[in-house]
Amino acid sequence: MKSDVFVVFFAAISLICFESRADENWNQFRGPSGNGVSAAKELPISFDESKNVRWKTSIPDLGWSSPVVWKNEIWLTTGSDEKKELRVICLDLKTGMIKQDIKVFEMIERKIDPAYAYDSPHLNSPATPTSVVEENRVFVSFGSQGIACLNRKTGEKMWVRRDLRIYQPVRQGSSPIVDEKNLYVAFDGTDKQFFVALDKQTGETQWKTDRNVTTNWDETLSKRGVSPKKGGKPNDNRKSFATATMIEVAGKRQLIAPAAEAIISYDPDTGTELWRTVHPGGFNIAARPIYANGLVYVFTSGLNNLLMAVRPDGRGDVTNTHVAWSTAKSTPSIPSPVIVDELLFMVSDKGGIARCLNARTGKEYWKLRLGGDHWASPVLIERNLYFCSKQGQVFVLPASKEQPEIVARNTLNASFIASPAVTDSSLILRSTTHLYCIEKGHHRTAEQLAADVYPGEQGDNRRSKERSIKNVGAKGLDAFAARLKELVKQGKLTREDAIELYQSAVEK
Repeated sequence: MKSDVFVVFFAAISLICFESRADENWNQFRGPSGNGVSAAKELPISFDESKNVRWKTSIPDLGWSSPVVWKNEIWLTTGSDEKKELRVICLDLKTGMIKQDIKVFEMIERKIDPAYAYDSPHLNSPATPTSVVEENRVFVSFGSQGIACLNRKTGEKMWVRRDLRIYQPVRQGSSPIVDEKNLYVAFDGTDKQFFVALDKQTGETQWKTDRNVTTNWDETLSKRGVSPKKGGKPNDNRKSFATATMIEVAGKRQLIAPAAEAIISYDPDTGTELWRTVHPGGFNIAARPIYANGLVYVFTSGLNNLLMAVRPDGRGDVTNTHVAWSTAKSTPSIPSPVIVDELLFMVSDKGGIARCLNARTGKEYWKLRLGGDHWASPVLIERNLYFCSKQGQVFVLPASKEQPEIVARNTLNASFIASPAVTDSSLILRSTTHLYCIEKGHHRTAEQLAADVYPGEQGDNRRSKERSIKNVGAKGLDAFAARLKELVKQGKLTREDAIELYQSAVEK
């Protein structure tokens, strides 16, 4: 009886410690605790372009950084290769209106390795790292293009660093994290790989440490029966995109910072390496580590695609001594997992296969094909998991040990790459074109639906209007007709196209 009471008590305490408070600001990548867990209640489960949408705002240019929230403000970054600009945008949480649109940097020419024949910046966005926001500051990172600290209220630059540069063939994705004193961020390119701590007040380097991962790529390929190829992608196995996580073990802090082909723990005060696991072939890491149940959960990518649970109490190379369990079955390369008590939930980036594992042992409880491609990390809200796909679907299912049923399949005119943010009453979704505020009891009008314009599709052109047709019901036909008439009057649409689009809307 006593043991049963203890188990219940321990589970309750674990949940309280692990979940964020509903009133906490979602101020960094994956929320205040960095684990995608929110204590918010009564957020919508079902929604579409109209239902339970408080507002939808078009975001200019291109960015895959996740939105972050401070009080009544939402911050995100964006950039344009054509304009050679990198910006940070602040929106009002209640209205979706843009409050600040700040040009942070003029782009500097990317450093390119001429031996790397497959330079592919188009596979990433110019603004992928997620910002960190605090009471007085906003820390924005554009990788090698620069890091800046802004005054949250005025937008004024307090300090900038543009000297931390590497060659990343597909640009960078590692987001910064902060504590009371420092900002921490990884730079893992094909030429150099290092981790750095910057003073939050001044931007000065507090420590910088080389990653020192010296695996032999040709040997790794040979062991797998692959003939090493010369040229084309030199040092491709050195690059990584992961965001670090700060944990505390036995009263001492550790900075868990995945690199390419190694997971490394640092002393955050000095940069001294504490321990590492080495996994040749596991590069391109993007998922953020999570600490729970006395284990650090980390993913590799590249050739390996491993999920590993590591005990963080070792020293030196702990590859053969401290990996509690690992699996390579349907593991994701990009989205991070969610852990609830002793349950670990994840989704594969290709095919959308959701799985639930025992977080202590790795035993699989269930798997479920959601479909779609998933780059965004899931979030947990009131014991429900939200999975956002690149095809614009948001799947909701219970965080259960038992095989679940999909509670909702929500479809939006969107493609989701950025991970969601959560407030005490709203779900904030960033698509590749818009920012959505999903909130109970709100609906967008037919006029608002008909007025939607999708950046990157040349404004109010035919394709934009065809996407809007999906949202026009019978009651919205008059408003849609009025909108088309206005576009014809403005010279943005031909009369013939307007008639055809209206007829298509009637048929649909």
